[in-house]
Amino acid sequence: MKNIFKPFGIISRQTFLIMTVLQLAVTLLVWHTTSSGLIPKPAAVAAAFGKLVTTKLLLNNLVVSLVLTLKAMFYSILITLFFAYASVIPFFKSIAQFIVKCRYLTLTGLIFIFTLLTTDGSQLKLSLLVFGIVPFFTTSFLSVIINIDKQEYELCKTLGYNNWQTLYEVIIVGKADQVFEILRQNFAISWLMITMVEGLSMSEGGVGSLLIKYNKYNDLTNVIALQLLIFIIGLCFDSLLGATRHWLFPHSKLKQATS
Repeated sequence: MKNIFKPFGIISRQTFLIMTVLQLAVTLLVWHTTSSGLIPKPAAVAAAFGKLVTTKLLLNNLVVSLVLTLKAMFYSILITLFFAYASVIPFFKSIAQFIVKCRYLTLTGLIFIFTLLTTDGSQLKLSLLVFGIVPFFTTSFLSVIINIDKQEYELCKTLGYNNWQTLYEVIIVGKADQVFEILRQNFAISWLMITMVEGLSMSEGGVGSLLIKYNKYNDLTNVIALQLLIFIIGLCFDSLLGATRHWLFPHSKLKQATS
């Protein structure tokens, strides 16, 4: 028990699970006892959640949001990989650094510009998502490239590889498993932004538009229930991307075990 409150303390997996369950139980108890008439109690949210997941309306909106998110992730990773790999070429290095700095730009002032550049609401939402995701993807992958051990480059020179072969072996192939880790770390950004961009064009639906409708009528019970569902889906994708990385690159699991 002392290790639970000890810095760098090591506890068993069973102890960790028991501790997590107890913390969750205490959180629900505090929520139940402190919630007023405006804030729904856990039981009401649970009932709304059970009713929500069985409706066809939620399924249709969920599919719309997932398709949009996956499309944005696909285009974002293609753009990120191109400029990240090209960042070792002096001509593209400044472009990659500019993309990294774009993470400080807010979408609020750029929505009108993207509206003029796109032809419909679907393209607008996709463009905003990609613009919001790419700088963070690029930042993460450039940090991986910067932290590559110099000995890996020296080994390639010793083997007689030219610069292009070194790029392929050390960065493209050698750090392929990190691409999935970056996807896993940054998926939350795209999933978080989906509710915002879907509010700009609600004609196609999506969990974001559904959330805005519930919030418009102050239906906090369904708002929290939908937020809980969004949270659970995010956790599922996080686990899926992690499992996919370990399946495609078994050595990544060994690295985690030894680190």
